[in-house]
Amino acid sequence: MRTWFCCVVVVIFAALALLSLGWAQGGATFVGSKKCADCHVEQYERFMEYSSKAKSDLGVRLLAPKLTDKELRECYECHTTGYGQPGGFVSFEKTPDLGHVGCESCHGPGSEHAWTGNPADLAVRVSLESCRPCHEDERVRAINFRPLLHAGAH
Repeated sequence: MRTWFCCVVVVIFAALALLSLGWAQGGATFVGSKKCADCHVEQYERFMEYSSKAKSDLGVRLLAPKLTDKELRECYECHTTGYGQPGGFVSFEKTPDLGHVGCESCHGPGSEHAWTGNPADLAVRVSLESCRPCHEDERVRAINFRPLLHAGAH
């Protein structure tokens, strides 16, 4: 009887672990840049030092009271991680680790990669094309955007 109970407990914990990784929903979920730093210390430190967007939540928080809900949602699309996607940024209170531009903003949800360590488990292959959704409009060209794809964190 005790063995059966232990097996049930193990199965329940395994199921909860898979849910937290997004596998039960059929895809990777966002884990936050701090999780990436566990293995990618040097890249994480360079990104945090050189990328102004690694601290983009500060600007969004300052501007938020002056913006309409629509304007704020537009800010979240580029200045947070995974906004509007399953398991992505919801609010600074509910998802504080996703409240800035992080590793997964470029590489995609990282739960599967964090679990396996396999680079093939990253959702997005980073290229200049993957930068375009946030870095093609007039406002960004006006600030002379230089992607970190070939410098800084990489």
